[in-house]
Amino acid sequence: MGRRSNKEERQEALRRYLRINPFATDEELAEKFKVSVPTIRLDRLALGIPEVRERIMAMAREARTRVRGVTTEDIVGELVELQPGSLGISILEITPQMLVQPAGVARGHYLFAQAHTLALATVGAEVVLTSSARVRYRRSVYAGERVVARAMVKVKKGNACLVSVHSRVNGEIVFKGQFIIITP
Repeated sequence: MGRRSNKEERQEALRRYLRINPFATDEELAEKFKVSVPTIRLDRLALGIPEVRERIMAMAREARTRVRGVTTEDIVGELVELQPGSLGISILEITPQMLVQPAGVARGHYLFAQAHTLALATVGAEVVLTSSARVRYRRSVYAGERVVARAMVKVKKGNACLVSVHSRVNGEIVFKGQFIIITP
């Protein structure tokens, strides 16, 4: 049996990377693998991996079927993954309408609402209420940035859950929240 080519090794590494980072764009992948964007597109095509927008939409369709306790319309951002009682992921694209002018930074309540509604959905109960929230804004967010929030249920005790949410832009944490959610 022959040795694998660099192309085969890169494609296998690409497949593994996208399993962990499904929201990576072709540009980000090209930088990560030190190849051109057209090379990444050809690799994705050869592997049958759709472009980032299609990957996100497919994940969002699947995640919406699992939402309980809040409606999908209540969730701020696009819900792309949900494992009730465990994990949730949403993406929020910052638009010019979300900015404080003239500073050009996103209003904090959008980041809070994304994290809060994701925490509620992640608990996965029919009725969910927020008992308390502790939040930290780490840096300003600007128009055109994509905020990826990841919620994890850390502790379940009786009818209360501690849900931790970290929101990132290009891997950098911009917001952290801890929510105590009760299920009466």
